[in-house]
Amino acid sequence: AGKSSLLQALFRLVDQSAISGAILIDDIDISCLSLNYLRSHLSVIPQVPILFCGTLRYNIDPFEQYSDEECLRALESVQLKQLVYNHPQGLSLLVAESGTNLSAGERQLVCVARAILKKSHILLIDEATANVDHTTDRMIQEVIADKFRDRTILTIAHRLNTVANSDRILMLQQGEVAYFDVPSNINLT
Repeated sequence: AGKSSLLQALFRLVDQSAISGAILIDDIDISCLSLNYLRSHLSVIPQVPILFCGTLRYNIDPFEQYSDEECLRALESVQLKQLVYNHPQGLSLLVAESGTNLSAGERQLVCVARAILKKSHILLIDEATANVDHTTDRMIQEVIADKFRDRTILTIAHRLNTVANSDRILMLQQGEVAYFDVPSNINLT
């Protein structure tokens, strides 16, 4: 309880008057930032991948800020470059609404590629591997550890092994903080 509310509060998706306290990023109260500025500096990999009807390129670079080469490198990082090369449309491969023409794993990997491309300093992961197979889960964990090693990562997870390599763990129970400590001080079994 409360885990997804943390993400909603970070993105300022909840009424700020309903929140007591403040969320600070680098000693700056996020309520003082414009929504556009705040959200442009955060990346999220959601539990249910968000994909739009359009091209693969549009789904990883919706604001057309990156070159084809940068897009291909991001897709290569998540082992989806072959998906591009196997289709004559390449990056213009059409993605159906909600990505229904892609597998569950491919949909999630597109979201990871989007986050890699954006290069945000803060990555929010909401149960990103809950709906993928073990192999894709492991690959996503490895890619995140490599590509985001110098970033702040906030991971919402029900499986504690997902966060075992984190610097710190905030454990919530019934909407309250139960622990906030290094993994070695928390019983992860």
